Amino acid sequence: MSYLALFVSLPTKASTGRMRVWRSVKALGCATLRDGVYLLPDSADSAAALNEGAAQAAQAGGSGEVYRLSGCDEGQVAALRALFDRGEEYASIAEEIKSLGQSLASLDGAAAARKIQSLGRRFEQVARIDFFPGEAQRQTLSLLDDLRDAFTRQASPDEPIARQADIPRLDRIDYRGRTWATRSRPWVDRLASAWLIRRFIDRDARIVWLASSPDCKADWLGFDFDGAAFSHVGTKVTFETLLASFGLDSTPALARLGELVHCLDVGGLPVPEAPGIESLLAGLQASEPDDDALLARACEVFDWLLKGYEDKT
Repeated sequence: MSYLALFVSLPTKASTGRMRVWRSVKALGCATLRDGVYLLPDSADSAAALNEGAAQAAQAGGSGEVYRLSGCDEGQVAALRALFDRGEEYASIAEEIKSLGQSLASLDGAAAARKIQSLGRRFEQVARIDFFPGEAQRQTLSLLDDLRDAFTRQASPDEPIARQADIPRLDRIDYRGRTWATRSRPWVDRLASAWLIRRFIDRDARIVWLASSPDCKADWLGFDFDGAAFSHVGTKVTFETLLASFGLDSTPALARLGELVHCLDVGGLPVPEAPGIESLLAGLQASEPDDDALLARACEVFDWLLKGYEDKT
């Protein structure tokens, strides 16, 4: 493993330039070998960033030079790598996560959401400059995921929490003429899933809207709530789980629609048309107090979208 080292020398009076260089190397995640010597793992991006730091030093009336170095023996190699340890930073975030988890029940939902988002951003900032991720990063991420799950259960008790599991392939013949149930006042994942069920899985499906998930009867097929037959699995939202379960994910237009539903439901990779579809569905939901009527109108939207995706593919 080799490193790039930025050697900086600045005049004593160049406090502004010194601060500018220090902020730059800190933002890059540089390790400090000694005063005025900053390290990054060797890469083209690191070289470009450190050369920019050298230029900043020169502009401030000093000098900056970049060299490549590596450890002479195993001890030095380990010592250099240890300079990049982020354990204390993760530990600080982990303690705040634990503290917030203990007080979560007493916090206003909006305030709790802001705190969780802030912790998430801090974790991402540290992870971005964690060049040798290890157990500290994994443990902190696990705590953060647990906190997010706890908040979701508190704020929306029936909102599904993704589980890790294999998705078995099912035969649509075994799922015809059934009663399917999901939570009332459906949003994009439930609307799209209900549309998919009626269009491609069970054309005679009866959709029941539940006031709460425990109201789902044993012989009904629940979807998009915790404990449902079909819900979030791994990174897949319910619509994507249904696609995979019934072998529909190999259809390009449906797979593209799955990307849109995923984006609108849980975020992730952006889909250009998502904001417009979100506004349209929000308007439908606000104007239709009856869930059956809402689904009927939403089905038209998904029909149009599917047709558009089919034409493109």
